[in-house]
Amino acid sequence: MNRFDDDAEQYVRTVLNLYQQLPETPALPSSRDRFHAHQLQQRGLPLLLIETAFLLGSLRRLLRPPEAAALSPIHSLAYFGPVIDEVLHNPVPDTYIEYLRRKMQPFAGKKVTGQESCPASLQKNTDSDDR
Repeated sequence: MNRFDDDAEQYVRTVLNLYQQLPETPALPSSRDRFHAHQLQQRGLPLLLIETAFLLGSLRRLLRPPEAAALSPIHSLAYFGPVIDEVLHNPVPDTYIEYLRRKMQPFAGKKVTGQESCPASLQKNTDSDDR
């Protein structure tokens, strides 16, 4: 394996690890998820952009109003495709990733199985107007 292959594989592993850490994703990524991660690597998308999209998409789900209907868990990395494209075409400030990481902290390490209540302090909208 050459250096390029090593870098590509590390990128895919990093994307899958970021995906797995999200509360509403499967504990183990599928071969289809690996395929999607490889496609992201082929597109040359920065890992910071991928992480931003993962956090943004996940937080939009987690911070929905308590009275909103429950959403099913995320079953595929492909779910984040539209959010990745959104962040790609509407870049966020470099500091926004830190804001998203802080917002995700209460959910870190927790796999959410259904709509759970979240602290009122987190009930702030994470849509694009909140940048």
